[in-house]
Amino acid sequence: MDLELQGKVAIVTGASKGIGRGIALCLARQRMQVAIAARSSDLLQTLADEIASSGSRALVVCADLRDTGACTGLVEQTLAGFGRLDLLVNNAGTTKRGDFLTLSDMDWADGYALKFFAAVRLSRAAWPYLLAAGGGIINIAGVGGRTGSEEFTIGGSVNAAMLNLTKCLADRGVRDHVRVNAINPGSIRTDRLAIRIQKLREERGLSMEEAAKQMAAEMRIERFGEVEEIANTVAFLASGRASYIQGAILDVDGGLTRGL
Repeated sequence: MDLELQGKVAIVTGASKGIGRGIALCLARQRMQVAIAARSSDLLQTLADEIASSGSRALVVCADLRDTGACTGLVEQTLAGFGRLDLLVNNAGTTKRGDFLTLSDMDWADGYALKFFAAVRLSRAAWPYLLAAGGGIINIAGVGGRTGSEEFTIGGSVNAAMLNLTKCLADRGVRDHVRVNAINPGSIRTDRLAIRIQKLREERGLSMEEAAKQMAAEMRIERFGEVEEIANTVAFLASGRASYIQGAILDVDGGLTRGL
């Protein structure tokens, strides 16, 4: 489906692997030009080569977005390389799981630094250019922001903050004609999910296939999601077909979230 995104420009953070990589590829297939940011230059260059082979353009920005100046630098490099900015996808950031009583202040600070504060800084730096283009922001949060669990105290609170930030920026966006929405991925087949399945396999003496089936069953979902399903949702939200969607929080989780 042609979403009429050709020639527009996006920034995708956390683009070196997993969901971010899938988002960047999906937008490139829609003929968007993409600035891809992460800390791994080798993985980013591999992605850029793949994007180039699809006929689109990618700008590699190797940066640690926990650094206060890196976010402004990313926006500036995107403007220098492409001359405009239509979409910011705040996807970067992983948070440490574990027993609340063993998580350190540093664990908490690191969780907020990359996922939440990078999104704040990038949104602030990108806003004037998104306003000029009539563009938007899509925050990739997570279902833990809606439903708390004891082993995900950092990630859950960071995601909840991301969802509230989305609503606040969307409120401003009504005035400025900048659309701001969020996606809550559920359990998506990425390296992080594979690690969790491997841990369950070792604990219960199962095969990887059986461990995956048991995990999905205990979550009361039919299956795990695919990266492409998140990426396709991003492309839709970025397009004019979603022009009346503002401040929405979409749970793309196979029915995992059962609360309102």
